[in-house]
Amino acid sequence: MRLIPVLTAVCVSAFLYFVVVERDRLAAFAGNGAPEATPAETTEAETETQTVSASNQSSAIGVVAVKSEARTIDSAVVLRGETEADRQVEVRAETSGLVISEPLRRGTHVTAGQELCRLDVGTSAAVLAEAKARLLEAEARIPSAQAAVAEAEARLEEAKINDNAARKLSEGGFASSTRVASTAASVRAAEAAIQSATSGLESTQAGIESAQALVAAAEREVDRLTMTAPFAGLLESRTAELGSLMQPGSLCGTVLRLDPIRVVGFVPETDINRVQEGSLAGARLTTGQEVSGQVTFVSRSADPQTRTFRVEVTVPNEDLSIRDGQTAEIVISADGAQAHFLPQSSLTLNDEGTLGVRVVEEGNIVAFKAVDLLRDGTDGIWVGGLSENANVIVVGQEYVIEGVEVAPTYQEATQ
Repeated sequence: MRLIPVLTAVCVSAFLYFVVVERDRLAAFAGNGAPEATPAETTEAETETQTVSASNQSSAIGVVAVKSEARTIDSAVVLRGETEADRQVEVRAETSGLVISEPLRRGTHVTAGQELCRLDVGTSAAVLAEAKARLLEAEARIPSAQAAVAEAEARLEEAKINDNAARKLSEGGFASSTRVASTAASVRAAEAAIQSATSGLESTQAGIESAQALVAAAEREVDRLTMTAPFAGLLESRTAELGSLMQPGSLCGTVLRLDPIRVVGFVPETDINRVQEGSLAGARLTTGQEVSGQVTFVSRSADPQTRTFRVEVTVPNEDLSIRDGQTAEIVISADGAQAHFLPQSSLTLNDEGTLGVRVVEEGNIVAFKAVDLLRDGTDGIWVGGLSENANVIVVGQEYVIEGVEVAPTYQEATQ
């Protein structure tokens, strides 16, 4: 019964002997069936070579890289924005009065010049009639004023003839100096009469202009009693209720024009030079609807708080399916660029805080390359700034630095 433990102890002792003392021979026997040379038989040069090789293999860090090839992409400018009505105005009262028109419901389509609100005429009609009567009265004075001017001119002509005759008679000794002085005074009196008549005519004409101004003001006041749509569009709010009292500045209604409609976004100053008026653009609304149009406005002044520039894209909206204030993702076409499609996790920062990737160059040496983000998506990003072909480290880039040697394992690039 005690024989089995003894045999077991003998086998274990033999195994430990070969593992500890004769491990080289045991390894050679397991590998090729031939015994290895003893350590004493290994030359010093071979030992040094094996040591260097083992050291190099142990110092290289394993990483995973992709062999990426640059592709030409449409480097569109992507930004978020919202829709805006092409035109929007709040129609407000310019005078006071009671509303005597029936209100229009919100959402009603109105045409340019269509009546929205009408106020009670009140005393405006009487004021207009009085102004017109004064105008007629002023115009009636014109003939008498003109006749007075003509009469004064005739008297002046008669006075000049009498004065001329008196002077000639005085030269021949047939008229006294008193008569000459009298005719000269008559001439001056006639000239004064002409000036007075002319002044009366001008006063009459001024009265006409004043009366015309009163008539125009009264007519304008009457026109203000009716508020109309300045352009065709939709009523965003219900117009003023019947019987309500309106004061100057009171809101009658809000009119929107949604065809065409504008999609407005704000471009950062780093990308503003890539956006030009007339460029093709598209937008995707939160409802999933996709529309296209052209860039019609690029701001020349940046927002003082965000340092971004306003960009407007005009989009047709004949069926009015796009509403004012919807959120949209805007894509503006720009010149094509060479780019690499990489996973987002491959991006890293160097010691200076520059965004880039780490690549494997000749001799399996790591190098850092700064990149520019061109476009992003759910499955990766497009970056520029790399050479046409690059071995980009996608796993382990955070554990290596520039200049170290790595042992890369390559995987297929997904583009």
